[in-house]
Amino acid sequence: MSRGSGADAVAGPGDRPAIRGILLDVDDTLVDTRGAFRHALLRVADEYLDAGADAEAVLAHWRDDRGGWYRAHTRGEMSHREQRKRRAQDLHATFGGPDLDDDAYDVWDAGFERHFREGWKPFPDAAPLLDALDAAGIPYGSVSNANLAYQELKLAACGLERVEMFVGVDTFGVGKPDPRVFLEGCARLSLPADAVAYVGDEPDLDAAGAARAGLTGVWLDRPGTRRTGHDGDDLGDLGDRTVRASGLDDVMAALGL
Repeated sequence: MSRGSGADAVAGPGDRPAIRGILLDVDDTLVDTRGAFRHALLRVADEYLDAGADAEAVLAHWRDDRGGWYRAHTRGEMSHREQRKRRAQDLHATFGGPDLDDDAYDVWDAGFERHFREGWKPFPDAAPLLDALDAAGIPYGSVSNANLAYQELKLAACGLERVEMFVGVDTFGVGKPDPRVFLEGCARLSLPADAVAYVGDEPDLDAAGAARAGLTGVWLDRPGTRRTGHDGDDLGDLGDRTVRASGLDDVMAALGL
């Protein structure tokens, strides 16, 4: 359930209107999904990939998703199963794993998913941000590029169930940066877009996507977690409608709250 009325939020920096509500990404924003992928991929490497495959290279390859399969999924072009299978096949082709037919992939995916869930952990600054938003009476919720029920399970596993999931990729059949997903989140907060900030780790999908939909975009640029090719250049000419934070503990100040 979203928290507070947001009525007492103060004006943001510069000429932006007062921020009275916050929308939050889940993966690599509230939840250390990179760490969970690392946990799962270490097991995959042990079982499937060539001996000596570098763990950090395997993780970077998976997260960078150079084939763009996950983003194709969020555009409604393929199922979650299909995108993950393609990423698994690409990983194996790069690091010396066997080809996966449908039956072999099902076994691979069951193990990967089990280990991935074992690795779900909140970032240490997640709960303190929620506490600060609750104390300030600022309502919040989540908009994510994964399925609603899956993200609800993830948040609950991380002790963050107070974050209500507003929009998932299954809400409209597409995800960020489609403006509908951001605007639906604003509607669930009962606030206009220019009174809402969206916080996420990807500058193009999150900060720039939110800004183009009329929100204030907050690029959460955590040290050491940036994906290859994802930097401030992705914000283009939207700098006056975006802010940057190095952690969730910087978000309130960055927005002038």
